[in-house]
Amino acid sequence: MSHTAALHQAASLLLSHPDGDWPQRLDLVRSGLGELGGAEAALLLRFCAAVADVPQLELSARYVTTFDRSRRRTLHLTYWTDGDTRRRGEALLRWKQLYRRHGWQPPADELPDFLPLALEFAARCPGAGRPALQDHRAALELLRMALVDHESPYADVLEAVCRTLPGASPADRAAALHLARSGPPTETVGLLPFPTLRPDAATVEETRR
Repeated sequence: MSHTAALHQAASLLLSHPDGDWPQRLDLVRSGLGELGGAEAALLLRFCAAVADVPQLELSARYVTTFDRSRRRTLHLTYWTDGDTRRRGEALLRWKQLYRRHGWQPPADELPDFLPLALEFAARCPGAGRPALQDHRAALELLRMALVDHESPYADVLEAVCRTLPGASPADRAAALHLARSGPPTETVGLLPFPTLRPDAATVEETRR
């Protein structure tokens, strides 16, 4: 497994829900990252250190609060690009078709755009998975910024993931929103559908929360 693939696999494990096997999973990730080196691995290790002493049940509750109870920090990539619209169904179908073309069967209990799943796919099938992540660069950057605003240690994991992708990160949220509106995979994108080329104040404020 290449350096980038190993980083994507580690990020996938760290962004998955911290259930009963979390202590063993964390030890496995730290052991693997210790052999990688580099700035991205250091960010992931910093996250590991930040949560190492948090009891599993407490971390589980934090995870739910961070990702599951806020649409502003969702781990589902197509929500950032298509919101709750009919276009999202088409985007989810494209993810399913991508997996199946490469011999993957998405789990029945999770949507195919779930970031940990997309990262594992990128680790196992980098030729298809990495371009798919790049296509959703705007979603990843907006999630990263939302986690920074939330003062969540998970921001380090998203920072590491974004650094594995080609090109520099957007300078600020406005630039990330511009990337979302102008880049793949859809023509009209955003946390909620943007009716104009310029988000109004209410939309910008929504993405800051």
